[in-house]
Amino acid sequence: MDKRTFTGAATKIDADKAKLDGIADISRSLEGRVAGVSVQNVSGTFGTAPKIRVRGATSIYGSSKPLWVVDGVIMEDVTEVDADQLSSGDAKTLISSAIAGLNSDDIESFQILKDGSATSIYGARAMSGVIVVTTKKGHAGQNHISYTGEYTMRLKPSYSNFNIMNSQEQMGVYKELYNDGWLTFGSVYRASNSGVYGKMYQLMNTYDPSTGKFALANTDQAMRDYLREAEYRNTNWFDELFSNNISWNHSVSMSTGTDKAQYYVSFSFMDDPGWTLQSKVKRYTANINANYNLSKKLSLNMIGNASYRKQRAPGTTDQDVDAVTGSVSRQFDINPYSYAINTSRTLDPNTFYTRNYAPFNIKNELANNYMDLDVVDLKYQAQLTYKPITQVQLQTLVDYKFAQTVQGQRITEHSNQAMAFRAMDDATMRDNNSYLYTDPDVPNSLPITVLPKGGFYRENKYKMNGWDARFTANYNDAFGAQKEHIVNLFYGMEVNTTNRFYDAFDGVGTQYDMGMLGSYDYRYFKQASEQNNVYYYLGDTYERKASFYGYINYSYKHRYNLNFTGRYEGSNRLGKSTSARWLPTWNVSGSWNVHEEPWFDKTFKGSVSNLTLRASYSLTGQDPATTNASTIIRSYNPWRPFTADKESGLYVYDFANPELTYEKKHEFNIGVDAGFLNNRISVTFDYWTRKNFDLIGPKYTTGAGGTIVKYANVADMSSNGEELSITSKNIVTKDFQWTTDFIFSHYKTKVTNLDTDTRLIDLVYGSGFTLEGYPHRSLFSINFQGLNSNGLPTFINEKGELTVSNIDFQSTVKDYLVYEGPTEPTTTGSLGNTFTYKNWHLIIFATYSFGNKIRLDRAFRSWYSDLDAMPKEFKNRWTTSGDKKKTDIPVIADMRMYNADGYLSYAYNAYNFSTARVAKGDFIRMKEISLAYDFPKKWVSAIRLSNLSMKLQATNLFLLYADKKLNGQDPEFFNAGGVAVPMARQFTFTLKLGL
Repeated sequence: MDKRTFTGAATKIDADKAKLDGIADISRSLEGRVAGVSVQNVSGTFGTAPKIRVRGATSIYGSSKPLWVVDGVIMEDVTEVDADQLSSGDAKTLISSAIAGLNSDDIESFQILKDGSATSIYGARAMSGVIVVTTKKGHAGQNHISYTGEYTMRLKPSYSNFNIMNSQEQMGVYKELYNDGWLTFGSVYRASNSGVYGKMYQLMNTYDPSTGKFALANTDQAMRDYLREAEYRNTNWFDELFSNNISWNHSVSMSTGTDKAQYYVSFSFMDDPGWTLQSKVKRYTANINANYNLSKKLSLNMIGNASYRKQRAPGTTDQDVDAVTGSVSRQFDINPYSYAINTSRTLDPNTFYTRNYAPFNIKNELANNYMDLDVVDLKYQAQLTYKPITQVQLQTLVDYKFAQTVQGQRITEHSNQAMAFRAMDDATMRDNNSYLYTDPDVPNSLPITVLPKGGFYRENKYKMNGWDARFTANYNDAFGAQKEHIVNLFYGMEVNTTNRFYDAFDGVGTQYDMGMLGSYDYRYFKQASEQNNVYYYLGDTYERKASFYGYINYSYKHRYNLNFTGRYEGSNRLGKSTSARWLPTWNVSGSWNVHEEPWFDKTFKGSVSNLTLRASYSLTGQDPATTNASTIIRSYNPWRPFTADKESGLYVYDFANPELTYEKKHEFNIGVDAGFLNNRISVTFDYWTRKNFDLIGPKYTTGAGGTIVKYANVADMSSNGEELSITSKNIVTKDFQWTTDFIFSHYKTKVTNLDTDTRLIDLVYGSGFTLEGYPHRSLFSINFQGLNSNGLPTFINEKGELTVSNIDFQSTVKDYLVYEGPTEPTTTGSLGNTFTYKNWHLIIFATYSFGNKIRLDRAFRSWYSDLDAMPKEFKNRWTTSGDKKKTDIPVIADMRMYNADGYLSYAYNAYNFSTARVAKGDFIRMKEISLAYDFPKKWVSAIRLSNLSMKLQATNLFLLYADKKLNGQDPEFFNAGGVAVPMARQFTFTLKLGL
């Protein structure tokens, strides 16, 4: 559409301007580039998607992710990962980015569609905004071969940026734990987890018959010497687990064309040897864009994209939140970043200690417990364009998409995770090891191992394939004596189909040292059956959509523009009734190009170069987060105590809601586009309001329909915001130019109708949740009331009582909680300066984010082992009576306190989720500093090149501002363990040349 007649709120940016060299995921390059677009890098691992919001959230239970459209084709995720799950660190987040297979050098531009006028043509899935990606193509009469090489070095994290005790400080705490009864021989020698003290006791009891001596003498002097060595060890886990390996990305493209045919072909290869141990990626991409002018009236465009990614990551299990005790854990977590932050620096990196009753060394575990991912993405499309007359254009587009991910976790027989299943050296270990099995069919039997040999091979396979077919007709003409009446009519119809398949398999007893030979014990499956677990899973989902849409655009002399867009679509996810399954949406918009008025130039005399006023009002919708249009009946295996009694059955997973329909949104947008001083200064400002209604929320009923609480279209939410973009060409001379770009966005949301029974744990943990009258994602805290006379934390509980440990994390009473603020930033933007002197280019680009609150990392527990690292706040902890007036850091509970209160863990978990453990998420980050040089044409032509340039770029270099309470914690990153690591500070050297 002609920019002069466009009436929506949209921003187009060139890919070259947005690109961050050395960062392969193109979605991260949008941070700070567009007003109204928020990008949170909740994890920096390749394949994980950042949390992107276009004008905030649009759904309470839905994902609110923007729609990605590449060359007119909607991109599909191989599996659905909602925005709240992106920060979980679970393995599934590695495949949460639908565009991880795109090569950034193939992209021509991004266009972000923000309001209803811009997004309405894409239908229900576009309610949260649309990011349109246009890839490069060939041009007639031009022949180019281009090469881009990027070489990136990431800096290791440094303990100087964190508030973590060194080994000497840590040993001081361990000595206190020893005096309190936690690290004595009886407590640690056969404990499930032990470090320096546990190893010392084990050596004291390890007899060498060849020498007739123990590995460590049982004397005070020998013990002091051993502990002194640990005290001064000060292991740097970042040096042990991270590296400065150089990653590189090579991209070659060829473009050529004649009047009859134009081609663009590219190949790329990325090799990242890994920032951490057992994290590496190789990615191959291929792209072809061929356009054939079959005649003056008929053309054919065919595009093929293919990518293959082979990735390795540390082995992990899913995160578990215990709603009873308030604890958050992940079994067998070996995330290198999390390990370096949370593990004592007194440990020897080459020594095996004890975890889960079995020998554990992080380097050995990473070598024997890892995931391999094979990711394939394919997209093929063909578009036929026919112009029977100049004013009419007919187009047909057909595309096919296929994606498959095979995620195989190898847990060898030498891993701690496998050895934990057979750790039974003595009666103490045997009776307490939860990974052993006690056969209920054998009275008075002792626990035994169900994994006598080998380890595990666990495979998850995700597959998606889909196709789309679209037909459009466009009529564009001008009428009148001076062609002052311009009319554009557009009509389209489309069908979409998406099939997803998932299967999981648990291969037990895999002997990796024997060529992966299987050797299982039948009792493993007997135990699984008694626990109602399955060792394989299969699942399919099918999605079908059909839509009809069109718009009418009228312009008078490109001065006054009116647009009406309508769309009618249906989905198989929705109710049976026509009013529910089919959704009509519409948009009305207009613009006034004031600079086209005959009086404009005379009035402003060059001080105002152009001025456009825009307004739009729309109704859009999106698929609901639930799918119970019909009764959902699922099969299951009910729990039975004995395998002989096993049976299968059916149960009602969700009762029917035949009126289930789309979530909807009314949006009003007004905007101004202005240029001053011959467009030396360009300003765009938008103000918008949204009323989201028919959102999914819980509805309490009498139970007549079979359930007390059902999810239906009963919730509402409102939001509004402002967006400002300013580009200023400060200095423009023959040899020197200085340009400044300033981006500012602010918005706020409020849930206006929601009757929810959300539990306390859901409101205080992670990204929080919402209540009526609060933002879409809000963080609440338990009301911390200081320390008692024993140094234990006290709180106000759901009964209004002052308590230490009487906390119900499953309580649905919420009025005693303290509202901290939204968990998503409300103000975002950037400030960028570009300086050009002859062939030199310097860019200084900073991003900022304000308005949200984050939870500090969980550091406090009711008991600690000698594996644990502690923050330096512990030096200010309560130690003696009277300290409660000087500190709010609770005491390290001794054995007496722990045994006196069986719920003491509730108190320390509550402290982690209290008002004492909250910080501002505000930050200003130096995102990019880069210096580039373009070699003169006469130089490069001498070596038969058309262009040659070099660039050095520093990315994520440092924080200019962040809350001091964070003590090194990245305000964007959720330290959830698993596969999550923060974005690294890095340097990239880029070489570009062309023939």
